[in-house]
Amino acid sequence: MINRSVCRFLPQTFDKILIANRGEIACRVIKTCKKMGIKTVAVHSDVDSSAVHVKMADEAVCVGPAPTNKSYLNMDAIMDAIRATGAQAVHPGYGFLSENKEFAKRLAAEDVTFIGPDTHAIQAMGDKIESKLIAKAAQVNTIPGFDGVVKTAEEAVKIAQDIGYPVMIKASAGGGGKGMRISWNDEETREGFRFSSQEAASSFGDDRLLIEKYIDNPRHIEIQVLADKHGNALWLNERECSIQRRNQKVVEEAPSTFLDPTTRRAMGEQAVQLAKAVQYSSAGTVEFLVDSNRNFYFLEMNTRLQVEHPITECITGLDLVEQMIRVAKGYQLKHKQEDIPINGWAIESRVYAEDPYKSFGLPSIGRLSQYQEPINLSKVRVDSGIQEGSDISIYYDPMISKLVTYGATRAEALARMEDALDNYVIRGVTHNIPLLREIITHPRFISGDISTNFLPEVYPDGFKGHQLEADKRRELLASAAALYITTQLRSQKVLGSLRVPSSPIECNHWELCVELGEGHHSMEVTKSGNVEVDGGKVEVSGQWNLASPLLPLTINGTDRMLQVTHTGLSSSIMFLFLPHNIKRKKELNSYMPEKVPEDTSSILRSPMPGTVVAVSVKPGDTVAEGQEICVIEAMKMQNSLTAVRQAKVKNVHCKPGETVGEGDLLVELE
Repeated sequence: MINRSVCRFLPQTFDKILIANRGEIACRVIKTCKKMGIKTVAVHSDVDSSAVHVKMADEAVCVGPAPTNKSYLNMDAIMDAIRATGAQAVHPGYGFLSENKEFAKRLAAEDVTFIGPDTHAIQAMGDKIESKLIAKAAQVNTIPGFDGVVKTAEEAVKIAQDIGYPVMIKASAGGGGKGMRISWNDEETREGFRFSSQEAASSFGDDRLLIEKYIDNPRHIEIQVLADKHGNALWLNERECSIQRRNQKVVEEAPSTFLDPTTRRAMGEQAVQLAKAVQYSSAGTVEFLVDSNRNFYFLEMNTRLQVEHPITECITGLDLVEQMIRVAKGYQLKHKQEDIPINGWAIESRVYAEDPYKSFGLPSIGRLSQYQEPINLSKVRVDSGIQEGSDISIYYDPMISKLVTYGATRAEALARMEDALDNYVIRGVTHNIPLLREIITHPRFISGDISTNFLPEVYPDGFKGHQLEADKRRELLASAAALYITTQLRSQKVLGSLRVPSSPIECNHWELCVELGEGHHSMEVTKSGNVEVDGGKVEVSGQWNLASPLLPLTINGTDRMLQVTHTGLSSSIMFLFLPHNIKRKKELNSYMPEKVPEDTSSILRSPMPGTVVAVSVKPGDTVAEGQEICVIEAMKMQNSLTAVRQAKVKNVHCKPGETVGEGDLLVELE
């Protein structure tokens, strides 16, 4: 229901807006529309029929089956939905059709307002080659490189040699890290040309590439701009987006620890110069690479709402979606440059359904069997488009939510982020919260010593999880043991017939052996909560609500939060009552057949769920070490799978177009 009392104080804009998107950004736009008294229309694929954004909107229209090119990129179906519902305007969110000039033209032809810039700005800034030329003309600092379209792999090699390695190969029409490859030599340039052009064609329908100098150890810092149709433009300060994997952002913050007021103003003024050069109107983002000497270079301009816009909203107090709607209706900006503040500090963590232990995050699919956001905490914002029971599929981006924390200082925002991550409950899919927590608590991140190379530098062998110090390991073991004793005692009270060997319910003292990883830890636990483990004593107490995945407890006088799986115990911890059980276990194990590890040098399994894009071999072929065998695409990113040794191909179990799951057998070698 529209709140008419609120509407009286808001300028009249549109009666009904269609959101041509899905997930968290569709929900985000709907929230502002409700605040402004505007009715909303959601579009959805058939698999998204029960999605959160569909339930939130006033109306919903199915625009096709799950694949994006048949639904969320299906302009004909979306235009039909606009006509059927009478929507006066369309907000495209980000991704999908948000920077598609043809879509904007079709809307204009039917007198439907596109909530974004006009087609001239979309085209000019959407093409990296043209945008770089315009930036140069507008006296914006640019990266040295080749301004034309690179047509062949050999031409790419020649250009790269002329510029000097390393170089960046990138899609001309690209964004979001897709179609981007860093090349350090001729062979990597040839391979990068092929993969970047394939990814660009798949993601943007445009396989054109450009090449420019790669700036080693840069920071990725972007400026939020806001402009109206009357020639007014503002810069809304910066966002630090240097923590990335595969050229995609993971953790962002506003403002940046690195910029001084002089550099901030220079970057902001150049961003506004560029916006005015293309007669930009709406919210947009100008991205820069910044070197160690605070020299900054134009990277690209995103002519849409940016994923990380919430942190700008936190420090400025502006609702960017509301501003976009006002500008689209023709209103002038209400603020002057001197009105734009930096109030406090905001940090955003992108929570993904990914396995962070595999290349910092390979997609994970499944159903959210349990989901609990930490929105009960102070100054925490969660932008999400899912709920308990939602499915994470291979068809769309694996983002679960954007977790944002805010504080008067960076230290406050970081402390709140750590607390929020600890209180976030996600079950049913693998997620990247362990990696996010490690990043925001790492000494280099805390000190602000970061670049786009942060992850590979800090974790050169990949992310292995948190390495516990001795005292923390004792606390974990003691907490887990206390929880285990509690579950056993509760079971005895409830079931009656269940008894733990040698541990009657009236017992006040227990001896256990806990197996954690490869180690065994003998422990003694008293009813009062005193635990002896690894030569030290730990005091554990708490109110054990075993139905909750989050258990507040006190360890040695300090309040902590213990998060447990749906089974109540971590799969990496095994409890054995009484030390003599260790001996008995070893006796029984002697009768068990030895498990022979799979020979991974002779087979190739899919490391993630996805779609087979290409198969480069057939039975009888001989492959060399490092030779490509097949290409798997997951969430629009292509991954080349290669042979680990020279061998002959025995069997091929996949073909282009097939959907495969994680661990599926793809190819056998002799």
